[in-house]
Amino acid sequence: MNLYKIAKSVVALIFYPLYRIKVIGKENVPNKGPVIICSNHISNLDPPVVGITSPRDISFMAKDELFEKPFIGWLLSNIQAFPVKRGMSDRNALRKGLATLKDGHTLGLFPEGTRSKTGELGEPLSGAGFFALRSDAVIVPCAIIGTYQPLKQLKVVYGQPIPMEELRTSKATAKETADVIMSEIKKLIDFNK
Repeated sequence: MNLYKIAKSVVALIFYPLYRIKVIGKENVPNKGPVIICSNHISNLDPPVVGITSPRDISFMAKDELFEKPFIGWLLSNIQAFPVKRGMSDRNALRKGLATLKDGHTLGLFPEGTRSKTGELGEPLSGAGFFALRSDAVIVPCAIIGTYQPLKQLKVVYGQPIPMEELRTSKATAKETADVIMSEIKKLIDFNK
């Protein structure tokens, strides 16, 4: 059993009862092939929550400063996370993300790029659109609904894959594509509140 599986089991054991996590739409995540799971970002706990509720193992980008901290850096590297320099185009992170998808794995992204201080959806950056357009991945929107208060229910909703053919053939920009992804996340939040 690798560290990812161990960490996932331990976190699930704590988080499921603590936040009364309810998962909806897990069947919308394909069993194989490249997948990008795009979620809203309301807390630092979002990556582990998406990680434990997804039926697939996920590689997340994490801000590069975290990799400089001895234990956290080691842990992140061993649970399939990889560093990204925020506020600039990080070619290494882009290459790593595309390679993850090319190998048929799952990439977890938070299109807003940073967590929302208010809980409201923010403007998406173009990164999610870049990966969606440059890969053959299935794009699955995900909504985290709740406040991370102990014993208050937290919902994690996986929506149906977003049709990408039209965006890919019409040469949509990365930002336009990210906007479409965010609008699908918003629909999940509005419908499941």
